[in-house]
Amino acid sequence: MTIALNVNGKVVSVNAEPDTPLLWVLRDELEMTGTKYGCGIAQCGACTVHADGQAIRSCITPISTVASAKITTIEGLGAAHPLQAAWVKHDVPQCGYCQSGQIMSAAALLAATPKPSDKDIDDAMTGNICRCGTYQRIRAAIKDAAGLEG
Repeated sequence: MTIALNVNGKVVSVNAEPDTPLLWVLRDELEMTGTKYGCGIAQCGACTVHADGQAIRSCITPISTVASAKITTIEGLGAAHPLQAAWVKHDVPQCGYCQSGQIMSAAALLAATPKPSDKDIDDAMTGNICRCGTYQRIRAAIKDAAGLEG
């Protein structure tokens, strides 16, 4: 079945069943490998993308439910996003596997709450697992990108 999706500002047609998870369409059909597979049950956050600006877990999201949404992936967020520079400045990544999901969750937070409190950050980032334990650096980078600390 052919389904049209709006991904990173471009309408693309994909040949997939309506219940196919968005993650697999992004990675296998569209060859956008920035979004990672982590757990497959929406518990780790590695697969986080935006649908109409909201952070969603693409590993459990059927493409039929986002066919009318504007989907943004880490590739669509762009290297110029303030979070990208803050991530580098605060030396956030170690292994790097979770980072696209972390950044996408943080970007949705900052779009909704430009000056987040620690509680806002904790609430928004809950469910994004970093095996390397760089949570303090992630928080510092989010605050930096929000202009809350340098």
